[in-house]
Amino acid sequence: MRYLKLINIFSAFALFQLTNPALAQTTDTVKYNHQDIFGPITWPVTGQGTRSNNGQPSPTYWQNRADYQIKASLNEGRDTTITGEVTINYTNNSPDKLDYLWLQLDQNLFKPDSRGAATTPISGDRFDVRGFSRGGYHIGTVTVTYKGATYNVTPVITDARMQLRLNTPLDGKGEKMQVKINYDFAIPFYGADRMGRKKFKQGYVYEIAEWYPRMCVYDDAEGWNTLPYMGLGEFYCEYGDFDYYITAPANMIVVGSGDLQNPQEVLSPEQLSRLNKAKASDKTQMIISADEVGKAATRPFKGTLTWHYKMENSRDIAWGASNAFIWDAAQVNFPSGRKGVAMSAYPVESSGSDAWGRSTEYLKNSMEIYSKAYFEYPWNSAVNVSGVALGMEYPGAIFCLSNLKKGQLWGDVTHEIGHNWFPMIVGSNERKYMWQDEGFNTFINEYASQQFNNGEYDDKSKHAQTILAGFRRSKDPLMTAPEAIGLNDYGQYYEKTALGLDMLRNVVLGPDRFDYAFREYVKHWAFKHPLPYDFFRAMNDAAGEDLNWFWKPWFFTTWKLDQAITNVKYIDDNAAKGALITLTNNEKMAMPVDLKITQANGTTETLHLPVNVWQRGGVWTFKYPSTSTIKSIVIDPDHQLPDVDLRNNAYYGN
Repeated sequence: MRYLKLINIFSAFALFQLTNPALAQTTDTVKYNHQDIFGPITWPVTGQGTRSNNGQPSPTYWQNRADYQIKASLNEGRDTTITGEVTINYTNNSPDKLDYLWLQLDQNLFKPDSRGAATTPISGDRFDVRGFSRGGYHIGTVTVTYKGATYNVTPVITDARMQLRLNTPLDGKGEKMQVKINYDFAIPFYGADRMGRKKFKQGYVYEIAEWYPRMCVYDDAEGWNTLPYMGLGEFYCEYGDFDYYITAPANMIVVGSGDLQNPQEVLSPEQLSRLNKAKASDKTQMIISADEVGKAATRPFKGTLTWHYKMENSRDIAWGASNAFIWDAAQVNFPSGRKGVAMSAYPVESSGSDAWGRSTEYLKNSMEIYSKAYFEYPWNSAVNVSGVALGMEYPGAIFCLSNLKKGQLWGDVTHEIGHNWFPMIVGSNERKYMWQDEGFNTFINEYASQQFNNGEYDDKSKHAQTILAGFRRSKDPLMTAPEAIGLNDYGQYYEKTALGLDMLRNVVLGPDRFDYAFREYVKHWAFKHPLPYDFFRAMNDAAGEDLNWFWKPWFFTTWKLDQAITNVKYIDDNAAKGALITLTNNEKMAMPVDLKITQANGTTETLHLPVNVWQRGGVWTFKYPSTSTIKSIVIDPDHQLPDVDLRNNAYYGN
């Protein structure tokens, strides 16, 4: 009998749909095709089986390693330069023999004839790569040591990449080779908004990054990753240990990634005492105050000093130097009970209780929030440097614009240090998949802003409709590589990605399931190189939900969402017997449907219909057990979905 009743109900719904002229007119304009969304998808796999079906690294996963020792000098003058020698101990953990090595020469972006300069629009852009006469690396001698033999290599340099053709192939499965390179470059004033130098009244502030030849990544997906650095697309780096020495004028403070190894040699006893006090204080403590900058008692040295830093298991390092630095610090408390230190270095122009005087507070709290929510910060320190860069991230060191204040500074600090989770801990390929670091980071920034200081800078106005305005006309999907996306569209890497994760968390899965799956992804891919497809598989598996219907349209297309209420009819024209409510999915994307229904008798409730109502087509009718006439129905009452037409999202009864 139950089977027959269901057949009768379905027949009645079909008759209602066929005889409803308003609905028939709507379905004529529907773009939705359920096969596009719910049809089969097969994600790419690596040829060596190095990644598991559950989105985790498999037991045969491998990645190569690059350990660096760098000795460099900052030489002030008309063209302030960096001269250096880098020794790279490279480990080939792949099963492949390598006939050559590839390295990144990121400073070559600033050569006048670089690809980045050639592809910068005449109107300029945020990165404004123009090149200058002294721009780019000058590579000196290059030597290779392998199996006890040392020989010189003539590098083959193409734009921002350098190939070293080996006399003897580097064997795989753990074989090691040492590469030593001498180099120098002039520091650009504006280094594509990622590094550079800026003059303040008490001296220059140098933000130094992309400052040594770096190994390209050889991975299990594409072999050598040699996309050139052109400005917008960022970086993809191997992990390793860094042991580096910076020789600078003695009146300068040098702050950088990792742990200072020789504080007694470069700091006065008073400064060292203050630093140690700060490491035990939850309140920001001054190491060098504004009225001490430039005073003989503060930096009683002549000539040069060498600052020695170490950082373990990192994919990069960066540093800042100036004789104009105010320097402060505070203790960071990690969930395990371990302690760290957050620091800020900034000129007097940046100081103030509504400006950089709170930078360390912002940095400390962000590190604690992200450590508790996602993965404990693995290093001991982080520093924020005020200078020319609007905002740029490196492991343990971030650069923020010198004139930011209040919420703008908070947003910049929490975003840049957030990048220490994506992509510094979870080491995705920024050069190809910008959304996988910028978007994930923007997503976690939202929750940091909600938590910091009782939501002091929480932006409650960012509904999906506001975010939609930034990408609704874009012709490029998120999977577009950064150098190919529209010049005005790269903001969607941040906002569209974050909105997508918000929708999965708050509309599709719920916070508990989403947060667990997201943390699992972070845990398994920490210090490794995930592909987008690893993320998709990992979320599907840990959340227990096939989300391929979402991944495909959100990341690979520019499809839009338009949910509509197209008919409301009472059974036997009697509201007390219930109402048949018809919904239509007009555009090509699909999402669950949240409906806020208010009846004339005052009853109000919100229904949640799963995305599966769209599995067989773009029209869905269901029975709502009304007891009085329906006063209103509103789709997505909390404005969590980027619906392109809000005019059909509400129904109001007579």
